[in-house]
Amino acid sequence: MALRLADRWIWDSWYVWDGDTCHAFYLCASRGLGDPDRRHFNANVGHAISQDLMTWTILPDALSPSDSPAFDSLSTWTGSVVKDDDGLWWMFYTGVSREDNGDVQKIGAATSLDLISWEKQTDLPLVVADPNWYETLDKSVWHQEAWRDPWVFKNASGTWQMLITARAKTGDPKTRGAIGQAVSTDLKNWRVLEPLAVSQGDFGQLEVLQYEVVDGVPILLFCCGYRELSDARRVAFGERDATYSLACNGDFSGVDLGRARPFEQQLLYASRLVQGQDGMWNLLGFRNIEDGKFVGEISDPIQVTADPDLGLLPR
Repeated sequence: MALRLADRWIWDSWYVWDGDTCHAFYLCASRGLGDPDRRHFNANVGHAISQDLMTWTILPDALSPSDSPAFDSLSTWTGSVVKDDDGLWWMFYTGVSREDNGDVQKIGAATSLDLISWEKQTDLPLVVADPNWYETLDKSVWHQEAWRDPWVFKNASGTWQMLITARAKTGDPKTRGAIGQAVSTDLKNWRVLEPLAVSQGDFGQLEVLQYEVVDGVPILLFCCGYRELSDARRVAFGERDATYSLACNGDFSGVDLGRARPFEQQLLYASRLVQGQDGMWNLLGFRNIEDGKFVGEISDPIQVTADPDLGLLPR
């Protein structure tokens, strides 16, 4: 059965296995808000566990906004979880604050010994946009400072790498979405680098990034709403929000975002690749707008594989 809450909407999610238990973390907000657009500034990070990615047990929320002043005093948004070399779990997540009306996105972290109880590292962000390379807040260009959805993993050189939803400093304001990046040796101190890739006339932003090697094929995953697509892509694909995939080189050399293709078997948003205990890869994402209404629940897993030219495909 899908991961659905009777009293709360669910949208972006991220997953990590601990032994035979998969922990799902997800953004959630009360259906009592009435208007689902209000959920973004009323979000907690929820938590559920499963052994099969289909039957879920709901646990207490993992994170809530901090008291002011703090980088996450208004809302806590999408992130990822990794285990460090000493066995400590780290959750990197996005925060927006009351102090700047939620206009500026920043990245912080919380840690846990058991994936259940989380302690925030600090009221200050760990990673912020570098204006040398990235667009910062200018509402005449874009409605927010995009710096969110941190996806953290250990790269081939053994360095911790973070992929970030960002926007390039220059280029067509409509389609200069970028894959921001930062690196660290200890998960505490991060060095922001120039964008890993910048859209050349396709995407206004690349949300909820993920990198995985699926059946031997390195894959970049992200999502984009139709309003942030180029005119050409929107005409070709229609007014549909979707998850996109792109096969790439393992060292991220020569990433061409123009080759990204939508996953059309089921139009889920903010999808994640999750490897099951059987070794098979699955796609899980949230059901967005259907028949004109926001659904707000996580899909059942869709088994997928990957092709070096076509990206993700249904298995």
